[in-house]
Amino acid sequence: MSKIIRFHETGGADVLKVEDLALTEPGEGEVRLKVEAIGLNRAEVMFREGQYLENPELPSRLGYEASGMVDAVGSSTNGVQIGDRVSTIPGFSMGKYGVYGESAIVPAYAVASYPDNLTVVEGTAIWMQYLTAYGALIEFGRLKKEDSVLITASSSSVGLAAIQITKAAGALAIATTRSGDKKQFLLDTGADHVVVTDEQNLAEAVMTLTSGNGATIIFDPVGGPLLEKLANAAAVGATIFEYGALSPEPTPFPLFSSLAKGLTVRGYTLFEITQNPEALVRGKSYIYDGLQSEALKPIIDRTFPLDAIADAHRYMESNQQKGKIVVIV
Repeated sequence: MSKIIRFHETGGADVLKVEDLALTEPGEGEVRLKVEAIGLNRAEVMFREGQYLENPELPSRLGYEASGMVDAVGSSTNGVQIGDRVSTIPGFSMGKYGVYGESAIVPAYAVASYPDNLTVVEGTAIWMQYLTAYGALIEFGRLKKEDSVLITASSSSVGLAAIQITKAAGALAIATTRSGDKKQFLLDTGADHVVVTDEQNLAEAVMTLTSGNGATIIFDPVGGPLLEKLANAAAVGATIFEYGALSPEPTPFPLFSSLAKGLTVRGYTLFEITQNPEALVRGKSYIYDGLQSEALKPIIDRTFPLDAIADAHRYMESNQQKGKIVVIV
């Protein structure tokens, strides 16, 4: 038997239940992990609520990121072996292959080793955040040292990854936060400038920081009315990457700013990288090298035990975190 997290109805964190289920065997192209740590993501909160790109089939598992040891393999697993220490790369069905629990079966293509200089907790906190930021900034944004990058929700794990990748390229990293209590933390973790949006006009602040030019790349998971403000803060010819929908409000298209500046407003998800084998190889190499050199370094906010998974979700929804929330199994 193995402790597995499932939910039988969509809703708040209380729908998450710890259940004892029999171990299952991996099929063709699948491997089974003895899970040691789990990384939490906003996608899992939205999936639990029934508001994600994928709809859960109840009762449903959930979770994209885990680290652990391979303890069983199916056929055609492309060299993955029992005993390998790996972490999972999101790019699979969360409902079918959710990793919340003591054991998880995932596609063999979705596991990768992580550098030895990382702990198990750090190893579970790399692929979602760094691949998401890598895809927008490097693969599609072609980030250069001359760029000014505006990063919203910047104290999230993906936001912090974007700051690190921007700085590794030698570009200017402008982070935003709604209140001032996270400002010093963001400066300490590498942001060149922090705009406190409850206290400052976003567009005016960004224009001042960029000598009137505006941000050339904008990386945003919020959407909603914020998009208009981001367009006002953008440079001529800028690209705005919208990689989430955290705002519950509609997202009106900023037509006049887009026309005046020739903006590109681009929807983007991690799956554009994970489902493109060549792009995934490039992303994995970039991230692995960055982690080894410590140009990239996952920031862990807080850990929870598996039995406190509902508390961990509630903590994520509180927006207090500064970095990755990890569940220890």
